[in-house]
Amino acid sequence: MEILNIIQSIRTPALDELMVNITRLGNGGMFWIFLAVLLMCFKKTRRSGVSAAAAMIIGSVVFTLILKNIVCRARPYTMPGAILDAASLLIPPPADYSFPSGHSMASFACASAIFLNNRKIGIAASVLGAAIAFSRMYLYVHYPSDVLCGIIFGIASGVFSNFLLDKVLKKHEGKLSAYFG
Repeated sequence: MEILNIIQSIRTPALDELMVNITRLGNGGMFWIFLAVLLMCFKKTRRSGVSAAAAMIIGSVVFTLILKNIVCRARPYTMPGAILDAASLLIPPPADYSFPSGHSMASFACASAIFLNNRKIGIAASVLGAAIAFSRMYLYVHYPSDVLCGIIFGIASGVFSNFLLDKVLKKHEGKLSAYFG
């Protein structure tokens, strides 16, 4: 809670608005889904898009749908001693559990999968992912450990999706070469 309280001490109206808008980019993974689909539209970036989509699916199922409901960690604003409560949040209170951060997981699943295939786009995606992850703590809806584990699980999903894609492409080398180049 101490780190969250320190973050709360830097709040300003301008940062409040910026963080609300940044976190919205991660809502439902919609920005990342859009980016993956966009990357799939071009042969040069298709591998990045397919890997990013697979990473988000893997991460969402394993970490967001399953692990979140096993751990059942309450959100920071619901805990005794919290300096903010649901009524004072800048965003609507999330209805699900806190651990791990789904925003952080999806952001880094996508960013790491892209980075492993296209460093230039991957670096930009990682910077945005880091901003989204930080916004979750700034908005008092995740603990630092939720965000850190979301990042780690996201990166693991990105690496694993690339591993799987490599296996599929190797197995069907001739058949998919026209699609992936």
